[in-house]
Amino acid sequence: MTGAMISVPQPQAASAAAFCLRLLRRQLVLGLRRPVDIGNPLLFFAMVIALFPLGLGPGPATLASFAPGILWIVALLSNLLSADAVFRSDFDDGSLEQLLLSPQPLYFSALAYVLAQWLLTGFLLALLSPLFALMLGLAPVAIPALAVSLLLGTGVLSLVGGIGAALTVGLKRGGMLISLLILPFYMPVLIFGSGAVQAALGGVSAMPQLAVLGAMLCLAVALAPLAIAAGLRISVDS
Repeated sequence: MTGAMISVPQPQAASAAAFCLRLLRRQLVLGLRRPVDIGNPLLFFAMVIALFPLGLGPGPATLASFAPGILWIVALLSNLLSADAVFRSDFDDGSLEQLLLSPQPLYFSALAYVLAQWLLTGFLLALLSPLFALMLGLAPVAIPALAVSLLLGTGVLSLVGGIGAALTVGLKRGGMLISLLILPFYMPVLIFGSGAVQAALGGVSAMPQLAVLGAMLCLAVALAPLAIAAGLRISVDS
C-alpha cells in the first residue's frame, strides 16, 4: 500500500530578478516620496534653459544654432546634480551595508539603483526635452533625434554617475569630487549626443551617432554595475 505523498512547501530564496524588481520598486517609491529630489534636476534644466536667451539674445536664429549643445550640456549638468544622491540615504541609514551582506548579486542591485535614478531624472528629461527644444527654437525635424539621443545618453550618464556616487558615498562632501571623477567620461556622450541633433538639423541621418550611443549604453550596462559594486564595497569597508 502506497501512502499519499504530502508535499511540504520548502522556503525558497527569492530569485535575483525578483529581488531586484522589489529593490527597484522601493527606490521608485522612496523617490516619489521625495518630490524635491525629482523636481530639482527638472527645475534646474528649465531655469538654465531660460537663462540662455538672456545671455545670447532672444534672436531665434542664434538660439536655434546653439540649441543642440545647450540642451545636451544642461542635461549633463542636471544628471550630475542628482548623481550624488543615488546611494546617499541608504548609506546614512545603514541599508546599504545590509545590501552588501545579502546573498543577492550586487551587480543587479547596483543596476536597480541606477535604473531607478534614471527613470526619475534622465527619462523625465528626455520626455520633456521637446518642450525645452521648442523654447530654444530648435527645428521640429531635429526633435526626435534629440529625444532618442537623450534616452540613450542619459542612461550612460546615470551608469557612469553611479560609479562616482559609489566611490564617494562615504565622504561628507562628495559632490564636487564626483564632478572631477566622472566629467571626463561624460564628454564622449556629449559629443555624440549633440552630434546626433546637429546631423538631424543638417538633413543627414542621425543613426551613426545614435548607434554609437547605443553601443556606449550596452558597454556601460555590462561594466558599470561591476565598478559600482566594487566602489560600494570600498566605501563601506573604509
